[in-house]
Amino acid sequence: MQLDIVTLFPAMFKGPFDESMIKKAVDKELVEINIVDLRDYAEDKHRQVDDYPYGGGKGMVLKPEPIFKCIEDLVSNSHGSSRVILLTPQGDVLNQGKAIELSSCEHLVLLCGHYEGVDERVREYLINEELSIGDYVLTGGELPAMVLTDAVVRLLPGLLDEEAVNEESFTDGMLEYPQYTRPADFRGYQVPEVLLSGNHAHIKQWRKEQSEKRTSSRRPDLYNQKLRED
Repeated sequence: MQLDIVTLFPAMFKGPFDESMIKKAVDKELVEINIVDLRDYAEDKHRQVDDYPYGGGKGMVLKPEPIFKCIEDLVSNSHGSSRVILLTPQGDVLNQGKAIELSSCEHLVLLCGHYEGVDERVREYLINEELSIGDYVLTGGELPAMVLTDAVVRLLPGLLDEEAVNEESFTDGMLEYPQYTRPADFRGYQVPEVLLSGNHAHIKQWRKEQSEKRTSSRRPDLYNQKLRED
């Protein structure tokens, strides 16, 4: 996968992308991540990429010229079909299904929104999709871009064990069952006997029941949706 992230603050990505699974995926050449400074595509010596909104109002709006120039350049130099995503509070909320869908893309371009947003013509004529990570407002799209990158990259074939990924929360529409490790007795708190039994059929059934119980208790919306789908 080729993944380009367009931002006004490229230094924000240095720490998170130099650790854990994202670094491992880059090292294994499963993904090529490029952090692109939008100001490099500005058309004036001051590298200005924003301006006051027509009609008045507080804040600034990202100008269309540098965004179009930047993304058109990235798409024209891609190694496959491109999908351009704007990170914005107005987008559809990211979920595991969307992460799985995006993990099969050849080229993703993530545009980090900022200030009062982007010129609407960017939305209308350049962007394929708008995504949010929740119903709240952040300073910019950089943190959402990191979240989306992590959610997608960890699903790339060859990075994580496929069986482990398939048993994670949300993969089948349910929350994951409780997990335990050694010691079996910690301060008198016991690991459920079924997990120590060695009976894989009973363990599988217990995990299914616990997953359903936890989902119905904590996320009844997910539980009821799963019932409707089944």
